Amino acid sequence: MFKESNSRSILKTISWRTLATITTAILVFIFTGKWQIALAIGGIEVVIKIFLYYLHERAWNHVEYGKKTYQPAVLWFIGLSGAGKSTISEAVYKHMKKKGYKVEHLDGDVVRNIFPKTGFSREERDRHIRRVGFLASRLEHNGVFVLASFISPYKESRDFVRGICNNFKEIYISTPLEVCEQRDPKGLYAKARSGEIKNFTGIDDPFEAPDNPELAIDTTNTSVEEAVNKVMKLIS
Repeated sequence: MFKESNSRSILKTISWRTLATITTAILVFIFTGKWQIALAIGGIEVVIKIFLYYLHERAWNHVEYGKKTYQPAVLWFIGLSGAGKSTISEAVYKHMKKKGYKVEHLDGDVVRNIFPKTGFSREERDRHIRRVGFLASRLEHNGVFVLASFISPYKESRDFVRGICNNFKEIYISTPLEVCEQRDPKGLYAKARSGEIKNFTGIDDPFEAPDNPELAIDTTNTSVEEAVNKVMKLIS
């Protein structure tokens, strides 16, 4: 996922040799009791070994043994409102960032705040998913893992995104409707039931569940930590 630069190797070399030289000088002083000898030996050592260590580091960059590379992927989290898509994908994002992955998180609510005029008809949802999918595919092409959390109710638009990505992983957060409705963190289901909101997925607009997702997670009895582990195992 990354290539070590010359400057990084140099800084690592200097920091390591500084620590090692101080240790050597202290040991020489302990055995001889003379700081002059300890500092002289430390000075000679640091010059020689900085050069050798730098060569050693650069040489190992060309050795493939023990290296583990990861193919960037688009992880597309789908599911009903309240299923846990955003929560899980955000947790995975933080975990991957901590591990040093190049990763971006595209969340449905955040993206709609940027493009507030995006509608909720089937045609508008389809266009929206295709646009976000194209963006995700470009990020993936440039070596970035993409975590996309969108309801994505229609199979046709999901298939389109799969087709333009090199490594597409469909992650179905399969939490049942009744559980999502019980949670109703934003009060959206109640508004949909009362008719205040139209074209709401799962109520008066269909959700086309995937036939064969790469991963399915029901958050009814699955913790966020368990879900993150499942996702990381998928891409490892």
